[in-house]
Amino acid sequence: MSVPLPLCVIGGGAIGLRHAEVAAASPHIALSAVVEPDAPRRAALAGMGLPAVATLDEVPGTTRAAVVATPTPAHFPSATEALGRGWPVLVEKPLAATCADAGALIAAAAAAGLPLFTGHHRRCHPFSRAARAAVAAIGAPVGVQGLWSLRKPDSYFDIAWHRAPGAGPLLTNLSHEIDLLHFFFGRVAEATALVSSARRGLAVEDTAAVALRFENGALGSFLMSDAGASPWAFEAGCGENPGIALSGEDYLRIVGSEGALAFPSLTRWGRSGPGEIEWSKPLDRHAGPEFERLDPLLAQIERFAGVVAGGKDDVLCTGPDGLAALQTTLAVALSAKTGAPVGTGEVPDDFRGT
Repeated sequence: MSVPLPLCVIGGGAIGLRHAEVAAASPHIALSAVVEPDAPRRAALAGMGLPAVATLDEVPGTTRAAVVATPTPAHFPSATEALGRGWPVLVEKPLAATCADAGALIAAAAAAGLPLFTGHHRRCHPFSRAARAAVAAIGAPVGVQGLWSLRKPDSYFDIAWHRAPGAGPLLTNLSHEIDLLHFFFGRVAEATALVSSARRGLAVEDTAAVALRFENGALGSFLMSDAGASPWAFEAGCGENPGIALSGEDYLRIVGSEGALAFPSLTRWGRSGPGEIEWSKPLDRHAGPEFERLDPLLAQIERFAGVVAGGKDDVLCTGPDGLAALQTTLAVALSAKTGAPVGTGEVPDDFRGT
């Protein structure tokens, strides 16, 4: 990538700003524009020194790729227009609001011969990539147990839409976890969910218990809550988000036929000697390696630029990967509504999770 990739960011909200910041910081990217229709927000972006414009028609003609970071309902039209201009596209998660729209984006990208990726950036951490290899070393997949519980501050719910269905941990937080599990453990075939709003009494759930059946035959469970105070969550475990206190605690436990793995520390338990591995024999404990910290959004956008330049990448979340994460997340939401197990292929094309 000797020549920086001219790239625009569509959407100038909080996540769009983060994409613009990493694009501007990367020697592999030339940020051509940040598209933001809201005039006050556009003025604020310009005040930060960013090339803010109101519409895609104002994006410089030299632009060769786009990041879509609009609100979710606008992912489909924004990405469709970007693909129509011949640009490879990275769409923030979720890929679209519905499975039908996500499938249409995948089809449009394939027809145009353009790369399409979904912004599940947690894959880009070195410890996430190492986990995929570590899981393969603990034998046949048996099960996974996850616990994500971070108490959101009361002020978070001063915003009206944060109190409405669709804004709870199922649709705003679970999809990150689903994609990570897909990345290093296997795709989900069926989900069952229970939800509760007992702690806050709002229309939106504050806690969810999820059971998962994977295509490889393994089973899993996940407790999600934004009402429970705990040190167990991806962000607390690895320190990715500076706004969330670091605990350094693992929040995933993965079990295989020949050992087990804790994540994100990558502490591994395995064979201590020859013969059958069984419960009378202790397992050897192996500490996980240390990794250099990086900004996963920066790593993601630079991997994207590498693909646009003609390279290959097996880490970025593809369009079909993004659709799989969306299908599973919506299957969980539908199960919570119906009280019955839902296969990932049974989600109605127009279902939005509420």
